[in-house]
Amino acid sequence: MAQHTPMIQQYLGIKAQYKDAFLFFRLGDFYELFFEDAKLAAKELEITLTGRGGGEDRIPMCGVPYHSAEQYITQLIEKGYKVALCEQVEDPREAKGVVKREVVKLITPGTVMDGKTIADKENNFITSVSDLDDGRFGFVRTDLTTGESSITVLTGGIDEVIYELASTAAKEVIVSPDFNESYLEMVKQRLAITISFEADEGVPEFFKPNCEGIEHDYLVATIGRLCNYLVRTQRRSLDHLQQVQYYTANQYMKIDYHSKRNLELIETIREKKKKGSLLWIVDATVTAMGARLLKKWLERPLINQGEIEERLTVVETLMEQFFAKEELREALTEVYDLERLAGKVAYGNVNARELVQLRRSLQQVPKIVHIVQQLNVPLSERLITTIDHCDELLDLLETSIVDDPPLSVKDGGMIKAGFNRELDTYRDASLNGKTWIAALEQRERQETGIKSLKIGYNKVFGYYIEVTKSNIPNLPEGRYERKQTLANAERYITPELKEKETLILEAEEKIELLEYDLFQMIREQVKSYIRQLQQLAKTISTIDVLQSFATISNEQHFVRPQFTEDRQIQIENGRHPVVEKMIDRGQYVSNDVVMDREREILLITGPNMAGKSTYMRQLALTSIMAQVGCFVPATTAVLPIFDQIFTRIGAADDLASGQSTFMVEMLETKHALTNATENSLILLDEIGRGTSTYDGMALAQAIVEYIHEQIGAKTLFSTHYHELTALEQQLERLKNVHVSAIEEDGKVVFLHKVVDGQADRSYGIYVAQLAELPEHVIVRADEILHQLEGGEKQAVLPAEPKKELKVHEEKEEQPVQLSLFGEEEQRPKRTQVSYVETGIIKDIKMLDILNMTPFEALQMLNDIQRKLRK
Repeated sequence: MAQHTPMIQQYLGIKAQYKDAFLFFRLGDFYELFFEDAKLAAKELEITLTGRGGGEDRIPMCGVPYHSAEQYITQLIEKGYKVALCEQVEDPREAKGVVKREVVKLITPGTVMDGKTIADKENNFITSVSDLDDGRFGFVRTDLTTGESSITVLTGGIDEVIYELASTAAKEVIVSPDFNESYLEMVKQRLAITISFEADEGVPEFFKPNCEGIEHDYLVATIGRLCNYLVRTQRRSLDHLQQVQYYTANQYMKIDYHSKRNLELIETIREKKKKGSLLWIVDATVTAMGARLLKKWLERPLINQGEIEERLTVVETLMEQFFAKEELREALTEVYDLERLAGKVAYGNVNARELVQLRRSLQQVPKIVHIVQQLNVPLSERLITTIDHCDELLDLLETSIVDDPPLSVKDGGMIKAGFNRELDTYRDASLNGKTWIAALEQRERQETGIKSLKIGYNKVFGYYIEVTKSNIPNLPEGRYERKQTLANAERYITPELKEKETLILEAEEKIELLEYDLFQMIREQVKSYIRQLQQLAKTISTIDVLQSFATISNEQHFVRPQFTEDRQIQIENGRHPVVEKMIDRGQYVSNDVVMDREREILLITGPNMAGKSTYMRQLALTSIMAQVGCFVPATTAVLPIFDQIFTRIGAADDLASGQSTFMVEMLETKHALTNATENSLILLDEIGRGTSTYDGMALAQAIVEYIHEQIGAKTLFSTHYHELTALEQQLERLKNVHVSAIEEDGKVVFLHKVVDGQADRSYGIYVAQLAELPEHVIVRADEILHQLEGGEKQAVLPAEPKKELKVHEEKEEQPVQLSLFGEEEQRPKRTQVSYVETGIIKDIKMLDILNMTPFEALQMLNDIQRKLRK
C-alpha cells in the first residue's frame, strides 16, 4: 500500500481523536471528508462521493463549501450525529510543510447554540446520568443556549431515567465509559438520543461556585462529568452557565411519562404536534422564554397551595384590569429572547443586530415594571424587586450601536457617530475624500467637455477615470496617466487622485478594523451583565406566563379554582379545554364531577363513543391547570391538591421492547398501584380488555378493590364489564355513574352527560354500524348477542345453510316419529330479531299500560310502527 501524503496523515491523526464524529477538514474554500466519513456523509447528505488519488489506493472523499456548511452540519446534527470542525490555525504563508490544523469546535445534538435545530419555544437539553449502584441515578440537565441547569436523584431505576430523558426531550446524554452496557442498550432501543462518554468527574474551577448547595458527592460528580464534556467540546467561554438548581419529586405534582403522553400535555399522541395538546390551549405567551417556562410549569405543577394561590391572584388581577393586561402584552412583544442572547454574549458569537434586540428589550423594562407595580399583589411586588433595569448597559447600547447594523461584524457600519473620536476622524477623512472625488468628476467633465467621463472604483485597480474610446481624441495630451485598457474604454489615473485614493482606502480599512475592535470591547462590557440579564429573563418570562393564563382565561371563560383539604371534588359544568376548542363551543356538553370521602371511586359505564375517556381526562387536565396557577374550564371548581396523577388511557404495542398491548397496560397499571397515595388521582380506562373476558373482569375487579382498600386515591375507573357495577353494593366508597344515551327513531343518540347509576348496555354493535361494517356482519353480531344474552356462554355456531330444492324433483319420504299423544303441532321457527326491534321490545316491556291514556297508547303504537317501517 502506498504511503499517505503528509496532509492525509495529518487528517488521520486528528480523526483518531474524534472517532465518533464527522471530521470537517478545512481545505481552502471547502470542508472535506475522507474514508468512511466520506461514504456515510455522502449517503446522509445526498452529495457526490468522489476520490483522491488513483488506483487501488484511491481514497473516498466528499466535501461541502465552507460558506454553506451550516446547512449540511444541521442535517447531520438533526440525525443525531456529531461534527468536528477542523480549521487552519496558522498562516499558510508562514507554514513550513503542511499547514497546522486543529479541531476548533465539536458540534453535537446537545451543544448546538443556534440554527434551525434550535426551536425558539423549546429547550435544547443535554443531560448527564450517574449510576449510583443501588437502583438510584444522579440526573442533571443543562440547556447550553440559556445556561440553566437542574439536578435530582431518580429512584425508579433505569425505566425512570428513560422516562425522564423522554419527558425532557433530551438530545444527548453523557455517561461514564464504564456505564452499564445493558442500560445503554435499553436507552438506545427506546429513545432516539445521542450517547456520549466522559471519564473526568472533577468540577472545573470556574464552575465550582455554581455547585454551591449540592451536598452529595455523587451529584457533584454528575455535574462535573457534564461540565468537562462541555469544556472539551466547546473550547470557549461558558460564563453564562447558571447556578445548578436541585429539585426533588415531592416539590411538584408528579406526572410520569406515560401520563403526560396519555393526557397530551405537551403534544398529541398520534401526530406529535402541539396543536390539540393542553400546551396549545394555554399558550398565549408572547416571548420565546415565556413559552419555554410555560412548558416547564405544565410538566411540574405545584403542590404548595400558597404558591398556587399567589399565581392565581395575579391572574385574577390581570383579568380584572383588562387594559393593563393588554398594555403589558404589547410591551412584552418587544422583548426578545434575553436568555439566549445572554448565552450568545458569553459564547462570543452575538452580532450587532442581536445587541440591538437586547437594547430594544431593555427599553421595555420600565414600562413592564410600571404595569406590574399597579397590580399591587404580593407576587407581583416580589417580582419587581428582582428586576435590574441595567440602565448603564442600556446607555452603552443606545450610544454605541446603530439602529440597523449589518449582519457581519467585520464589515463596519455598526458603531454610531460620536461614540469614538478616532473612528469619527477616519470616517470624516473617508467621507471628505469621497466628496472630493465627486467634485473632481464634475470638474473634469467641464474642463474636457466629455459628459460621459466618470470616476469609478474596484478592489483590484482602485480609483480610476474612465473615458470611452470615441472620446479619447478629445483628451488634452498628457492630462492623464493610462492605467487599464477595456474593449470600449480607457481608464486613467492622476497623481492627485492616487493620493486621495491612498487616504480614502487607509481610512476605510482603519474604520473596519477599529469598528471591530470597538464592537469586541462593547461585547465584553455586555458580558459583565450576563447574570442580571438572566435574572431579568426569569422575571419577564414569569410575567409572560401569568398574563398568558389571564388572556386565555378571559377568552375561554375559565373560572378561578378553589382548594379544599377535605378531599372533596366539586366541579360544576366542567369542560375538556382542548375538545371544547376543537369543536363549536355550543356543541360541547359540560359535566359535573362530584367526589368526596363517600365517593372515592367512580365506576363509569356507558356506550362506546359516548365520552367516558373525555370525562376522565378533563378532570386530570382541570387539576393540572389549577395547580400551575391557571383558571379552569368550569362554572365552579373545588379541588384537592393532588400529589400525583396516574393514567392508563389507551395503549399500544411497545415493539422495541417486545411488549404487547396488554403488557403495556399492565405495566402502566402496576406503576399506578405501587406509587399512588391517597392524595393521588388515578384514571384507569377499560382495564382488562386485552385478555379474555373472565381474566379481564377478574383483574379489573381485583384492581378496583385494591385501590378502594389499600390506596384510597380518588379514582375514575371506566369499564364495559357491566358485572362490576355490583361492586357498589360491596365497596362503600365506590359509586356507579354512566354516560347516558337514548334510542330515538331506531337510532342511538349519545347525550354525553354523566349521571349517577349504571348503563344497561354498551351499544357496541351500533358503533360498528356507524363505522359502516358490512351489513352481514352487523346482523350476525346482533344474532350472536341475543343468544349470548340468553345464557349461551360458548361461541354461537352459524346455522347450516338450507338445501335448495328443484321444483320437479321428487322428494324422498322420510320416516316420521309418531307422538304418543297424537299429532304434534308444528312450532314456528324463531324469527331473527333486529337490533332496532330488540330496542322496541324493551320499550314495550317498560310501558305502564294501566296509566296511559288512549291517545298516549295510540301515539306509542304509531311510533313503534314508524320505527319498524324504517
